[in-house]
Amino acid sequence: MSSVAVIGDNDTVSGFRLGGIKQAIVVNNAEEAIVAFDKFLDDEISIIIITQQMANEIREHINKRIGSEVLPMIIEIPDKDGSSQGSSDQINDLIKRVIGVEMVK
Repeated sequence: MSSVAVIGDNDTVSGFRLGGIKQAIVVNNAEEAIVAFDKFLDDEISIIIITQQMANEIREHINKRIGSEVLPMIIEIPDKDGSSQGSSDQINDLIKRVIGVEMVK
């Protein structure tokens, strides 16, 4: 595992490609997002950046596939429409996956 990949809408993916990220896939629906996510897991990508909207649509699949594994790190970012309500707290999720304990706010 040694690279970064992006899953998201055309604008998001284009921005990351301009920034030098070569492994990026434009997705338009949950089915395409699942295929892209599984591809990056199979390619042993260490960091997967995904838009919050797509992550929310495939949350169950993400949780099922990565379980309690530390890698890949999943980073959710807002898309061009902004942050979504109800997105999970990424730091708490990462801590829970790493040490197995949920941090209380």
